[in-house]
Amino acid sequence: METNTVNTQWTDESILDLVRKLRNDLIKDFLDERYLKEYLADQFRVRELSNVRIEFIKKDLKELLISPVNTAHYETLINQIRHTDSAALTEMNEKLFYRELESLFKKYIY
Repeated sequence: METNTVNTQWTDESILDLVRKLRNDLIKDFLDERYLKEYLADQFRVRELSNVRIEFIKKDLKELLISPVNTAHYETLINQIRHTDSAALTEMNEKLFYRELESLFKKYIY
């Protein structure tokens, strides 16, 4: 009996590696204080944030950098890559990465 299997280049491990790399690249952008302040000003209308709060945000970003991927948060993207066998990111998927970081930012700006 023959079974039909789909050969895919994406294993669960490679999908998580891709998501981790994309997430970590974004985190590294925000570790640049100028980019972080500009983003907070544009997205949250925060013009001034104390150095202490900036340092706390950067500390949390560094912790997130070494943490495993939150598979529940990225579940739709992971499933999409599995089913389409493509890692093409849409604007909606890109927002997932920002949404994860924005929840961290909101702890310190409100």
